[in-house]
Amino acid sequence: MQEGEEPAEDPSELLAETDRAFSRMLELIQAINRTNAKTPCAGQQTIADALAERDATGKRRDLLSAVAEAAGTRQDRYSKSEVKFVATVSVAQLRKQVDELSKRYRELDTRIQELNWKTDLV
Repeated sequence: MQEGEEPAEDPSELLAETDRAFSRMLELIQAINRTNAKTPCAGQQTIADALAERDATGKRRDLLSAVAEAAGTRQDRYSKSEVKFVATVSVAQLRKQVDELSKRYRELDTRIQELNWKTDLV
């Protein structure tokens, strides 16, 4: 701000308010993590376990999808002297796995969302 002017808001109060907001955020994250670690989801699994499985399933699905996309890319050749590219993996099999992983991801996510609505924080 320019010299001689007064700030519209007190910077010290804004920083204090920021500290309170971050403290509250920390409390909520800790409560959510405690709740997720203690709340049963399916069998011996907790919500925290289901979240980890969902995230790993999503990452695996994304990787296999990218591999299938790269392997399924066709290269147009204009003469027989150009290099021919061939897939070294079964694109159909990869896409089938991607579909299965997508289904598993959706099932886990739906179960997690349902429990989020039904579970109170610890």
